[in-house]
Amino acid sequence: MTGNRTDPYPLTVEYVDGVVVLLDQAALPGVERYVRCEDWQRVAKAIVDLEVRGAPAIGITAAFGLALAADCSDSGSADDLLAELAGVAEALVATRPTAVNLVWAVETVLAEARASGGSAEDVRLAVTSAAQRLAAEDLATCRAIGDAGAGLLDGVDEVITHCNAGALATVGYGTALGVIRSAHRDNPALHVWADETRPVLQGARLTAFELDRDGIACTVIADGAAASVLRGSSVGAAIVGADRIAANGDVANKIGTYGLAVVARHHGVPFYVAAPLSTIDPDTPDGSVIEIEQRPAAEVAEYRGSAITPVGAVVHNPAFDVTPADLVDAIITEVGVLRAPFGPAIAEALGR
Repeated sequence: MTGNRTDPYPLTVEYVDGVVVLLDQAALPGVERYVRCEDWQRVAKAIVDLEVRGAPAIGITAAFGLALAADCSDSGSADDLLAELAGVAEALVATRPTAVNLVWAVETVLAEARASGGSAEDVRLAVTSAAQRLAAEDLATCRAIGDAGAGLLDGVDEVITHCNAGALATVGYGTALGVIRSAHRDNPALHVWADETRPVLQGARLTAFELDRDGIACTVIADGAAASVLRGSSVGAAIVGADRIAANGDVANKIGTYGLAVVARHHGVPFYVAAPLSTIDPDTPDGSVIEIEQRPAAEVAEYRGSAITPVGAVVHNPAFDVTPADLVDAIITEVGVLRAPFGPAIAEALGR
């Protein structure tokens, strides 16, 4: 990847010379390679195939997909180009329905394109400028989240996390891992327990990959071991990211998050969610109405292409679950730490 970066973690997504360049997360940690998307359809495929994943990263990738579509279009008028981009936006949003950052980023870019006025070229410039701005803002937002939440880990030497809410799930630095990174500056002895996160193993493959690069001590555990770890160790906090937060504070995140929140509460361990304000959906009143993406059965029924279940076995493979707000001790955002009652706290934060 390009850019003036000294961070030990790679940049997840860039738009360079008319190409969307993605770090292929499906190949990590074995191979560090990049996917070059030269049309928006390839961008959509990358999102579906989890070559890029994580709500903020998906949103920025979709924004760059719109920029790519605009640059590749031969529409001669602004109206024709805007109509074409609206169709592309609809297709990109359909790739992963749970993560609200995807909708937010696409709608933000489209709004700026519609406001640009003038020619088709004005629209193209507005789309690219908006997408690049969102990418830069995401990195700054993650650093602000990290610094806002670091104080919650004062005096904590062990923390547990689920899935990957790090630099790979964002443009850089991360949300939940951003908080851990910021806390690690003041407490180099901080140790992280990382749930493997079945069935695609984002914790084992990606969180461990990032923390190793940062020199942060990490132990990978099977998802089913989390309860025993919380009972038998000195874990002082659980911290995760989010794909959508409802107006009442209910949190949709990677499947298994709800279970971790339940056992954390049982063992008296505070449960924190780190996410940008763009992950909060004020139009979703509570978690019961969040659409939960269903992933292919093969993710559970196969391992590296070989069957691990009997032929014809029925598979249920939701990508996410919903953690009720009453199990969440705090939501960490770029504007500060939100606490219950989350409805008013979220409304106030969004009003800023």
